[in-house]
Amino acid sequence: MARTKKIDYTYGVGRRKESSARVRLYRGKGENMVNGMPEGKYFPGEIAKKALAKPFGATESSEKYYYSGRVLGGGKEGQLSAVVLAISRTLVKVAPDKNRATLRKLNLLTRDSRIRQRRMVGMGGKSRRKKQSPKR
Repeated sequence: MARTKKIDYTYGVGRRKESSARVRLYRGKGENMVNGMPEGKYFPGEIAKKALAKPFGATESSEKYYYSGRVLGGGKEGQLSAVVLAISRTLVKVAPDKNRATLRKLNLLTRDSRIRQRRMVGMGGKSRRKKQSPKR
């Protein structure tokens, strides 16, 4: 049986709305992957690129680490925020004394607790919609 080389990594989880991201942070140089695709292909656009680079830029560790992530559920915006939170949490696990204060100042370790409001009974379908009142 062939032997596989075990690569050492640090693990972190991030969530936002309906999205949940699991990230493995590896030491060294490599390509950042999300769901088996390069991060630029999975999250296209300049805003996503800046958001994903923010935790690494703040801790000056973009050349030291790379990550692979798995993200499920929700839309692209929620998934992006979940991945950024997961990356930030893993960077804190790697060097808590150095990274925690820096990432906390930039609000990258705070889980955004806003979620979709549930639909209400007797409201005509949606959560905040009111039933139409009769004209006369």
